[in-house]
Amino acid sequence: MYKLWATILKDLRVLRRDRIGVIAMFAMPVLLVIIVTEMQSGSFAMANRNRMPLLLCNRDSGAASVQFARALDSTGMFRVIPVLAAPGGQSAADNDDGIRQRLHDREALLGVVLPRGFSALLQSRTNRLAGKALKSFGLDDTIRAGTDSGTAATLRLYYHPVLQEPLRRSAEGALYSALRLVESRQLLRTMYAAINEKELPDSLERELLAGHTTIETIPVARDDSRGNPTVSEHNVPAWTIFAMFFVVVSLGSGIVREKLSGSFIRLKTLPTSYMVAVFSKQLTYLAVTFVQAVLVFGLGVLLFPLIGLPALHLPADWSGLVLVTLLCGACAVSYALCVGVFAETEEQANLFGALSIVILAAIGGLMIPDFMMTGPFRTVMKFSPLHWCLDAYYGLFLEGGGLRDVWPNVLSLVLIIAGLQGIALWGLKRKNLI
Repeated sequence: MYKLWATILKDLRVLRRDRIGVIAMFAMPVLLVIIVTEMQSGSFAMANRNRMPLLLCNRDSGAASVQFARALDSTGMFRVIPVLAAPGGQSAADNDDGIRQRLHDREALLGVVLPRGFSALLQSRTNRLAGKALKSFGLDDTIRAGTDSGTAATLRLYYHPVLQEPLRRSAEGALYSALRLVESRQLLRTMYAAINEKELPDSLERELLAGHTTIETIPVARDDSRGNPTVSEHNVPAWTIFAMFFVVVSLGSGIVREKLSGSFIRLKTLPTSYMVAVFSKQLTYLAVTFVQAVLVFGLGVLLFPLIGLPALHLPADWSGLVLVTLLCGACAVSYALCVGVFAETEEQANLFGALSIVILAAIGGLMIPDFMMTGPFRTVMKFSPLHWCLDAYYGLFLEGGGLRDVWPNVLSLVLIIAGLQGIALWGLKRKNLI
């Protein structure tokens, strides 16, 4: 025990001399978690709380186009910026080139052009539909249907390429909702007037259009006291794992440095074993990964509310949280040990270690959610240790589960750690280090 304690003290002194490495190991996860959480929180806020600017070029003067503009505003997603049409309707701001230029200037990321005759064509279409409906009811069709003019009613949606596809599809859905609202209002008015020979009362119109089945969203959590997970619960555990595994840069290069400097040979001359040194390194860096997790989780709980981010809610099962954190740290340390044992130079250890962690994080679900992966990637994902770490944390943070609920992930992590330790032991023997 005295030999192990003396070796741990030696490793702590070595780690203390590497100030840049220590700063990176603790500053990187803090900055990473804050930046990524802020970015995702900001994107959600833009889609949900802050309205997305939208240029609306209305070339129609009818009532339906006005209702469409109001419906867009009522969706709560857009801040409608009218593009006024000049007399004649072909000013630089009114034509499509003007819309494109204003999008290039980032005045907005979306632009909608309502064609001339939009209201008349919509009225003609609703008249035709109302006439068919009345005939199906066995009533006389007294509505003049008019004629459709084909593509004249097509709305054009311009978008800046920087707008990501999920946001663009959400915007398209909101536009379709606004169109359906205008068409439904016009159809109700037309049919009511045809049947009752008077206009539809405003109160009845609002009741018919506003009445709908409500949707209650309920997270499938094991703990009924858990609310809807926030962006902090999604990001803090994921990027904490990412930071844990980046100890490969410090630990891996440290092992290579000792091999190249001949330190392990000097250790063989002492009344101890090199395995004691290897074990002490793992304990030291396991403590580092645990302190990383405590630091980041503490910032999520205490600092995030002060800087406008959602607070991190820790799981109720503290024993499960501590065990999973220790296993994630042990998995990261075991992987770093393997890299250090098999790397020939510090450059190899640093380059391979950093790149491999990024790749394992990508296929493990930290950068792309695992439910979005298809085909062979869903199989490859299971070979990433970070996937099992993340799945265990999500079972605690997002599902509100306890240790008994994440035991399959715990068992998988134990097997992964045992496998990595076995590979490292084989490498040590193969290189005559033990």
